[in-house]
Amino acid sequence: MENQLRIAFFPDSYLEVNGAAMTSQRLVAFAKRNNYPYLCIHAARKSETWQDGSVTYMTLKRSPVSFSLDEELAYDPLFQRHAGKIDKQLQEFKPDVIHITGLNDVSIVGAYLGWKYQIPILGSWHTNLHEFAAHRLAKMLRFLPNGFISNITGFAERKILDGAVLYYKMPKVVLAPNQELIDILASGTHRRSQIMSRGVDTELFSPEHRTVDDDIFRIGFVGRLRAEKNVRMLADLERELIARGKTNFKFLIVGEGSERGFLEENMKHAEMPGFLDGEDLSRAYANMDLFVFPSKTDAFGNVAQEAFASGVPVLVTDIGGPKFLIDSGKTGYVAKDLSEFVEYTIQLMDDREKLSEMKRNARAAAMTKSWDAVFESVYDGYQLSYELRERNFKRK
Repeated sequence: MENQLRIAFFPDSYLEVNGAAMTSQRLVAFAKRNNYPYLCIHAARKSETWQDGSVTYMTLKRSPVSFSLDEELAYDPLFQRHAGKIDKQLQEFKPDVIHITGLNDVSIVGAYLGWKYQIPILGSWHTNLHEFAAHRLAKMLRFLPNGFISNITGFAERKILDGAVLYYKMPKVVLAPNQELIDILASGTHRRSQIMSRGVDTELFSPEHRTVDDDIFRIGFVGRLRAEKNVRMLADLERELIARGKTNFKFLIVGEGSERGFLEENMKHAEMPGFLDGEDLSRAYANMDLFVFPSKTDAFGNVAQEAFASGVPVLVTDIGGPKFLIDSGKTGYVAKDLSEFVEYTIQLMDDREKLSEMKRNARAAAMTKSWDAVFESVYDGYQLSYELRERNFKRK
C-alpha cells in the first residue's frame, strides 16, 4: 500500500505495559517498516526528539503534579505547558492528519493543535475509561452499602461516557475495537465510525511452546491484577471447583498488581510467576488448557487473541469487548455469571475431546488475524479523514 500521508500520532499509552501501548507501538513500527512519514508524540521520563527511519519521535516529561491512573500510566494537568514545543514540531513536520486516542493529557494537546491549524483529526478508542473509573470508584467506596455504591458508580460511569463521546466529536473519523462501541460513538458523535480490530503474533504465541505433558488441567489468566479486571472472581471460581469435588487442576496467573496479595491469600492451587514477556510468556500461554478472563472493562482484550494463538480456548464475561471475539462453543464461551464460569470450566475439564477440538479452533481463528491488515485499515481511516476535510473546503 503506497501512502504518503503525513501522520502525527498522540497516543495516551505508549511505554506502559498494556494492550493499548502494545497496539500503539505496533502501529508506529508498521509506519516505519513501510517508510511512511510518521510523528509519534508521547509522555516519557525525559523530553527529547529523534529520528528513526521515517518516524520522528518526540517524548515529553510529565510534571511532578502528575497523578497515577494505573500501573505506570499517569495524567499531568500541566501537560499543556509543552504545547509550544509540540506546535513547533508540528509546523516542521507538516502533518496531513492528527491521530488522537483517549481523553488524556497527551491527546488533548494534539486535539487542540489540530483544531488550531484545521488539521483533520482521527480518533481511536482503546480503553473503556467509563467502566474502568466506575470499578476504581466502587473499590474506594466499598465500605458503603452496595445499593449506594451502585448509584454513585452508575452515575459516574454515565457522565464519563458522555464526556468521552463529546471528546470524540472532534475527529472526522472515529475507530473503535468492537461493534458495541462503534454504535455508541456513531450515534453520539455523528462521525464516521469504523472498526479498528487487533492482530496477534502467531509465531510468538503458538501451541508449539507448550512444555508440560501431564493430566493437570491448567486454568490461565494474563493481565494486570487490579480491581477493574475483576480478578477476585478467579478465587471464587477455584472455591466452586473445589466444592464440586475437582482437585486435578491448577491456576496459572500471570501479572502484577494490587490484587495479587488477595489472590495469594485466598487461592490454594495458584501459581503466580508475576509479570512475564517474550518466550516466558509464550510458554505460559501454551501451558494453559483454558484461559479465563473475568474483566468487564476491556474494550477489546488482546490477551484473548494471544490465548487463541497459543491454542487455548477462552472464557469471558458477557460485558465488554472480549465477548465479540468468541465463537461460542467453538473457540470459547461467554458467561453471564460465576455459575456459568464454573459450568463451562467443568465441561472442558471433563470432556478432553471437546477441549482438544476447541484448542484447534482457537488456533485456527488466530491464524486469520493479521496486524498488517489492521493497520492498513487505520490508514484507510487516515485517508478518509483527509478526504472529508478536502470535501468541506471545496464546499466553502
